Amino acid sequence: SSLLLMSGVVVTVGLCRRLARRRLYSRPLLFAFLVEMFSTFQICACTNELSLLGNVEPKPHTALTLTYGFTVLHGLTLAGSACNPCGTLQPMWGGGTSLSMGGLKIAAQFVAAVLARVFMHFIWSLEMTEPHLGALSQGCSSPMQTTETQAFCIELLFSVVFQLAVLRAESVNPKYRVHLIALLITMLVYAGGNLTGAIFNPALAFSLHADCFYDKFLSYTLVYWIAPCLGKFLILYVF
Repeated sequence: SSLLLMSGVVVTVGLCRRLARRRLYSRPLLFAFLVEMFSTFQICACTNELSLLGNVEPKPHTALTLTYGFTVLHGLTLAGSACNPCGTLQPMWGGGTSLSMGGLKIAAQFVAAVLARVFMHFIWSLEMTEPHLGALSQGCSSPMQTTETQAFCIELLFSVVFQLAVLRAESVNPKYRVHLIALLITMLVYAGGNLTGAIFNPALAFSLHADCFYDKFLSYTLVYWIAPCLGKFLILYVF
């Protein structure tokens, strides 16, 4: 049922992106906002569902296999979308995207993060599958299982590794690049998922753990917003 749900989200987002291209291509600002919102919604909604499948046996093989598979699927279906505020900073820094367009895309990403969380909470409230039972009663299921300093360093390091890999993979054939990036993300999740969640995406972090941001805003902002963005700026400054 979870796989059908996530597949349905991917198909629906694909249809919405195609419709936006046909009807709104002459209105670039609205087109950019909606495409980025739809794309980020897909990633946030699917990752919210995947977060419930972490304890499915055999552990952690099932969760890691699904992470790899859906990361490849996202890469193939969401080409041209950043889906990550850190990724949007790169063209803004290099002058390839105006400040207004970059800010519009980042706003779309956080709007999508909120919409995905609301949508998934509605789906979970229906309790259609066993993983959905009790999902809404967890509150702040904190992914930070270490000190704030260590969590900050881990998310910073993962962001640097990920952004560096993305830059180095630009010359790779796209059909191979998506698998390389998916493999890297899966390895990072395996390495640090039990410590910080290995998110390195501010919008996704807010969608997954909004309750934690409400309870401990400063510490979660530092770890899940500032650290990934700082990692991105370090890569841009060096390379």
